[in-house]
Amino acid sequence: MRFHGKVAILVALACLCTLLLSAQSVSFSVSPSTLRPGEKGILKATLSFPRDLQKKQSYDPKEGEGGYFYLNGEGPGLVFGATRYPSADHVSEEGIWEYYGPVTLSRPFTVKPGAQPGKVAIKAAMSYGLCSKTSGFCDPPEEVTGSAALTILAGENDPNAPVSSVDAANAPTDTVQTQATPSAATPEKSAGTESAGNPKPWSIFIYMLMAVLGGIVLNFTPCVLPILPIRVMSMINQAQKDVTKVLLHTLVYTLGVLISFGAIAAVFVIARAAGVNLTYGFLSQSLTYNLIMLSILFLFGMSLLGVFEMTLPGMNAAAKTTSKKGYAGSFFGGVFAFLMGFACMGPFMGPALEVAVRLSSPLLVLFFLLIGLGFALPFIVIALVPKALKLIPKPGEWMNIFKEVMGFLLLLLTWKYFSNIWGLTQSGSYLLDTAHYIVFLGFGAWLYGRFVRMEHSKLVQFIFTILTIGVIAWAAWHYLPWKEKHEPLKTAVASVNGMQPADYEGWYVFTPELFNKLQAEGKTVFLDIGAAWCTNCKVNEKKVLHTAEMKTEFDRRGVVLLKGDFTRQDPVLKDWIQKGGSVGVPFNVLYIPGQTPIKMPELFSKEDLLKALDKIPAAKESK
Repeated sequence: MRFHGKVAILVALACLCTLLLSAQSVSFSVSPSTLRPGEKGILKATLSFPRDLQKKQSYDPKEGEGGYFYLNGEGPGLVFGATRYPSADHVSEEGIWEYYGPVTLSRPFTVKPGAQPGKVAIKAAMSYGLCSKTSGFCDPPEEVTGSAALTILAGENDPNAPVSSVDAANAPTDTVQTQATPSAATPEKSAGTESAGNPKPWSIFIYMLMAVLGGIVLNFTPCVLPILPIRVMSMINQAQKDVTKVLLHTLVYTLGVLISFGAIAAVFVIARAAGVNLTYGFLSQSLTYNLIMLSILFLFGMSLLGVFEMTLPGMNAAAKTTSKKGYAGSFFGGVFAFLMGFACMGPFMGPALEVAVRLSSPLLVLFFLLIGLGFALPFIVIALVPKALKLIPKPGEWMNIFKEVMGFLLLLLTWKYFSNIWGLTQSGSYLLDTAHYIVFLGFGAWLYGRFVRMEHSKLVQFIFTILTIGVIAWAAWHYLPWKEKHEPLKTAVASVNGMQPADYEGWYVFTPELFNKLQAEGKTVFLDIGAAWCTNCKVNEKKVLHTAEMKTEFDRRGVVLLKGDFTRQDPVLKDWIQKGGSVGVPFNVLYIPGQTPIKMPELFSKEDLLKALDKIPAAKESK
């Protein structure tokens, strides 16, 4: 492909990304979602538009809600107050408030004393009009309508009234921002927290430092550690040939890492601009992603065991005259390292990621790039200190043994993705077909390694290259598509007091309706939302939640155990997780009626959970 062709493609991709980023959207929500007559809530509308396109949204306090930027709400049994506006990103000389990124308007309301219990659909409408910060041209005002769900409980004077499970921490506040004095609307602080909206400079520095440190730690996680020696061996070979090229190869490796982390950050930014909220771990919920990673790991393992070498016909001669292939190997080594490290980012960097996905788009991209920098930093340090390379042993038979051991470790790591595939499909038939595919994938790799060699003619190498591709393609086409025979058998599930038992004894399948019912009955609930692909979920279950000791404690204190399976994309669980302040699993929360929910850390011990259980009032414990 000529240079101009490549430029045209890059320009087209840039235009496509620009179109995606230019999308703006409005989402409505109500907080809290459950109220009694006389209690207060807040209707919120969030307008999302990308900061990078030089757009802005303005509000004139002197006009109040008489302008075109407002939020309206309507619902039976509800009385709404004035629209509240967040503090401005900038105030012009004329006193106009300007917002350069996502902005949330809110409107407080009160449930009338005589409101009827039940579910209420609040009708909401938000009006806005974006303007260009550079040209000054404005888009025509738009009004977006939607709805938000609210559940009204019976009043406290009703003898049959259930106990409210409203989180006191989510109760609306009446804090007034004094930046300006509008006549018809009351401004408030941004709806997000400090970390989610406009974090302070010192907190941004801490988050970015966490990103760099987290990137360094990723090198030593179970996902990356097995392939780390591959990179070390590459540096050994480079050092033996030419020490001066070690730094260049390391920088190319770093470039591959940074581009990969930048790409995943762009996915989050584009999705958010399009109004899609992604939970962390969404890739692990993709069957295609798990099949690709399974195949890559298996092929890398076969290569390290000597079944085949990753070279193409005609590349041997080119390798002698140019180092292009070597640099390409370093670049894609960085991409592959990212793919492995990404799977462990959630378990090992959960709290930091919860903060990161709520940052503004530029800070979110910077956060992921700094993770990539930290990920590559150990190798950069080694490359910058040539004396450290002298500590690396000279090549010998130990390298072959070491390489083969690493090959077995990579094959062992493929089990993680087999496990994910089982969790996503729950189909033994599909798992067997996947195993058949892997057998043919290995056979194709053997054909390539056995016959695509320099001692064979170019025609033989070409024929067996095509044959290898054909075998693998046929196996993928024949075994991997989802078919009717793969559908798992559906069996009747027993129900205990209206609750469906989960996979473990004493646990029941979570639904919001069941949760609300249990809380209304005044029962303490422990909710565990996990996934088959979540490493930390399995650790928490094995070491804490499913032990005999904790089962005894749960029974003694009368705690109802609910389980949510987030292995496959579940919009109900996704919404619950995000409303609980998380972006992924594990999600473990203890709900004690009348108290603020107690959220457990990513990894927790028996002592941590017992400390939380001690907050249950003695009267609620089983006698």
